[in-house]
Amino acid sequence: MAKLYFYYASMNAGKSTTLLQADFNYRERGMHTLLFTAGLDEREGRGRIGSRIGLGADAIPFDESTDLFGCVMGEHATRTVGCVLIDEAQFLTAAQVAQLAALADKGDVPVLAYGLRTDFRGELFEGSARLLAIADALIELKSVCQCGRKATMNLRVDGDGNPVHKGRQTEIGGNDRYVALCRRHFTEAMER
Repeated sequence: MAKLYFYYASMNAGKSTTLLQADFNYRERGMHTLLFTAGLDEREGRGRIGSRIGLGADAIPFDESTDLFGCVMGEHATRTVGCVLIDEAQFLTAAQVAQLAALADKGDVPVLAYGLRTDFRGELFEGSARLLAIADALIELKSVCQCGRKATMNLRVDGDGNPVHKGRQTEIGGNDRYVALCRRHFTEAMER
């Protein structure tokens, strides 16, 4: 029976790298995979998953109107889909997470979703909250804070490296905009 997996972490934990390795493993065994990534993340180009260590792959961009179940099952009807891999899963809607669960439950297609757990304020993203609630397996990937502890929080910084306290939940960026910190150092930074 297929399962819905949620791999979550702070920034810089290797989520995209791990996704690309999983995709390689499926394809190396002759299985067809479908990769999806958030359409609003164009850092590597629209519809492109890129990792900080230089690995990348083309993917189907999704937004809040994308019918993931229909897209995958349409492909699955003509060519067996061995696995669905979702990058930037925090940007999924709750309804799309339900579609991913249906892919595993009704379509018998394994789904591996990778994303952030929380935003720059320490609040859950909609997609992450729903995945944490209903995924069959929750796997935390580890990143390291400047102090050596496990980083669990994502601090947004401005151009001068100062903590950002307000703003839209979603602002795409990499090391120039976000720093992965442990809860202690995140709290200290936000209290400044």
